[in-house]
This record gives sequence, C-alpha cells and structure tokens, in this order.
Amino acid sequence: MLAGLIVYGVLNTGEDTSIDSAVKRGERPAAPGASVVLPTLDGRTRTSLQELRGKIVVLNFWASWCDPCREEAPILERAHRRLQRDGAGTVLGVTYKDFAAESRKFERDERLTYPSLRDDKLELAPEFGTTRLPETFVIDSAGRIVAVSRGQIEEDFLTNAIDRAKEDGKAA
Repeated sequence: MLAGLIVYGVLNTGEDTSIDSAVKRGERPAAPGASVVLPTLDGRTRTSLQELRGKIVVLNFWASWCDPCREEAPILERAHRRLQRDGAGTVLGVTYKDFAAESRKFERDERLTYPSLRDDKLELAPEFGTTRLPETFVIDSAGRIVAVSRGQIEEDFLTNAIDRAKEDGKAA
C-alpha cells in the first residue's frame, strides 16, 4: 500500500507552474488577476492591471508596518520617475493587510508619487502567491511577468528587470 501511495504521488506531482518557476525557466507567464479592480488609497477611483496594458508595470505589494517596504520605497520612487519620464509605465503599489490611514501616512512620509491600490479583501495578492512582504513583479507592456522579487528589492535588480521588460515589449 505504501509503494502504491509513493507511485501515485510521483505520477501526480505534475510540472511546477508557479510564477517564480516559470520566470526562472526564462518564460514570461501572463500576470494573473488582470481583471481584479481595486480602489486607490484615497478611494476616489478604481483600477486594474488590465487598464494598464500597454505599459510596463512594477507591481509592488507593501504595507506601512513593513520595515523592508520602507527601505525599498526610494528605489521604487526612482524607478517610477524614470518610467514616467520615458512614458514607458508606472510603479503600482498594492497595500496588503494595512489600514488606509496608515498606508496614506506611509506614502506621505516616503514622498511617494506612484499610485497605490488597496487590497483589503486580498483579491489580487493571492493571485500572485503573495504571502510575505515586500514582493515585486515586473510586468511588460504585453502583461507578462518578466521578473519576481520575493523580498526587499535592490536597485540593480529593478533596473535590469525594467530594461528586460522594455526589450520584451519591443519584441511583443
């Protein structure tokens, strides 16, 4: 019986289709949750990844209580300014299990100009397998994930990932 369970387990493990594994294999999987519409932090508008198709999106899941999120915020802000200057895209923050007032204070304290959405009901984060913060996904203009960082990003990582997204966008 044990041998049967082992054989069953081996035969049914299947191929790893996680975002991380696909990107590591050099694939560019479609960003999940494109149709999930979330409110901005100020609650005035709502948007989705689908609405940003055609632009590079640096999708960053963060929270005000996350120290590494605070440390990487200046890197994301610089990337956002470059993307805006080039007309290539945007950084899009998504709060994760955070109070709106605390999130807005974080944005003011860090002088962030890129938009952030509220994912209070965790509608988007689980689509990306997000369970710890910060997590960042660089998405090309065709809506494909070019790079993944599960943890605090470094400037070189982000610059290289955005460059790859620009190149991929030209080929798409």
